Amino acid sequence: MSKNGNFHNEYAETASQEDIRALQSKRLRATVKHVYDSNAIYRKLFDDQGVKPDDIKTVDDVVKLPMTNKDILRESYPMKLSCVPRDRIVEMHMSSGSTGTPVVMPYTQHDLEQWAECMARCYRMSGAKPGDAAQITPLFGLFNGGFGMYHGARAAGLFVIPTGPGNTARQIRLAKDLKTRVFTGVVSYGVRIMEVLQEQKETLPDLEIGIFGAEAFSESMKKKISCGLNIDVYDIYGMTESGGVGTLGMDCSAHDGIHVWEDQYILEIIDPDTGEPVDDGEQGELVFTALNREALPMIRFRTADLTKIISREECECGRTHLKIAPITGRRDDMLIVKGVNFFPKQIEQTLLGIPGIGSNYQIIVEEIDGVNNVRVNVEAEPGVTGFMVEKALKEALGFSPKGDVFPIGHLPRSEGKAQRVFYKKIK
Repeated sequence: MSKNGNFHNEYAETASQEDIRALQSKRLRATVKHVYDSNAIYRKLFDDQGVKPDDIKTVDDVVKLPMTNKDILRESYPMKLSCVPRDRIVEMHMSSGSTGTPVVMPYTQHDLEQWAECMARCYRMSGAKPGDAAQITPLFGLFNGGFGMYHGARAAGLFVIPTGPGNTARQIRLAKDLKTRVFTGVVSYGVRIMEVLQEQKETLPDLEIGIFGAEAFSESMKKKISCGLNIDVYDIYGMTESGGVGTLGMDCSAHDGIHVWEDQYILEIIDPDTGEPVDDGEQGELVFTALNREALPMIRFRTADLTKIISREECECGRTHLKIAPITGRRDDMLIVKGVNFFPKQIEQTLLGIPGIGSNYQIIVEEIDGVNNVRVNVEAEPGVTGFMVEKALKEALGFSPKGDVFPIGHLPRSEGKAQRVFYKKIK
């Protein structure tokens, strides 16, 4: 296989599967002992499961361990699940908490370096080189996006432009003046940059690489942003519970799956209903175990993200870490309307396949007397009719949602993470 030479840690990124498994086994034994010895909540989970650290010999033994999910993090808020003394914690980030008690992730200095290592690999995998200008638009704050992109850019030797979100006109001015080559952001902000450039009849000639995450990312949307900004678009993966953006991995220049950093995480795909493992190629829920974190290494964490393993072979980029399919959706984001199960991402994929449809849309779930119905509002160029939208969605979903077609620019905009699904109770 040919190698593109874009490595941050070539030894780790191209290690043999035999060496990766040996390292996983070593790190799993150490991590299990660490959490068992240092945290009473973890120790009780293990004891209730009837497993001790000495029972874990190899990576295959991970299935003996108890599973965890967001509940244990919320119940232990703010940091009762931490596995290090308070004086070793140097930073924290957390989830938005929009669905309940927020999830807090503490970091030791080692954890920040591990995060930076994973993110730096992602930057280099995208083709970014030391000295390249990287414009970081995710929020710098409790949300992990901005700081994760920053830590990784520093580790990769990039020229950091830490703009944060908003003030799109200034973002474009800085990108032009400072010759931004790498742009990072949430998916919807990439769309917003594209729209404003079109309004201003401007281009960004130095921009070549876009790294986007934090939202569902259909292939149609990737293509739209790629064509609209004339860049190579990458789908980055990570979450608060894994340690932040980029910790789990990203797609490479082949764009045929997301490489997962197996020296840092053990990955399993399980049946969401039974918890049993599924075969490679079969869709299920992603579960990960952190292998190289100190403050709060999650053990067999159920992400609710749906995906599948698509390859364990060496990639054309030279990396040997397994690849998963782009996330289809979240198990808890599934919508059920008129007996049909579907994900918001399926609606996006369908809408963007209609010529003349814009990038902004709303999915409104209306509850009437306990029965759900759905409306899909879209923006479109003149000539696109509601009948065209309804027909395409019926072919894709099996039923005809109602909705309206608005001129481009008439639906609300967000310069941060976009809200696509709205719930409305009608009396």
